[in-house]
Amino acid sequence: MNETNIYSRGKASVFELWKNGTGFSEIANILGSKPGTIFTMLRDTGGIKPHERKRAVAHLTLSEREEIRAGLSAKMSIRAIATALNRSPSTISREVQRNRGRRYYKAVDANNRANRMAKRPKPCLLDQNLPLRKLVLEKLEMKWSPEQISGWLRRTKPRQKRCEYHLRQFIKRCTFVAVKRYTT
Repeated sequence: MNETNIYSRGKASVFELWKNGTGFSEIANILGSKPGTIFTMLRDTGGIKPHERKRAVAHLTLSEREEIRAGLSAKMSIRAIATALNRSPSTISREVQRNRGRRYYKAVDANNRANRMAKRPKPCLLDQNLPLRKLVLEKLEMKWSPEQISGWLRRTKPRQKRCEYHLRQFIKRCTFVAVKRYTT
């Protein structure tokens, strides 16, 4: 199995073998890869198998993108394509504009781009916002829960962008990792 196939087909095998106590070199030999590749894959996920990615129902599928391409080739209007797909015309219009326009739209390229953009790294807000990080860490040291911190921030910082302080989930996700990172 070559290096690119490890990431698509053999990823589940890597995590299963690792979970069963198999070493990097052994996993690499079994899958026909290099130990460094296996190490990198496991390091990037902390040795824990990531959740399988599932697209939301609202997202366009590859077959819908193929129909968009066929409709554009047949010189159909955006509205006609949207009606055929039972989608909003604005969805189809954004999709076409986002992916090189009517003349150069390619379904596979558009689908690959959508996949790539969906899994781009999204940095934790605590890494980007030092004052917020200090506030959150202070409250965590005072044994406040993420719910309490989020509610307090909403009440005391109303002029800030609401999205920054609106998220209880953000605090849960980021803080438990960040507390270790910033306090050690």
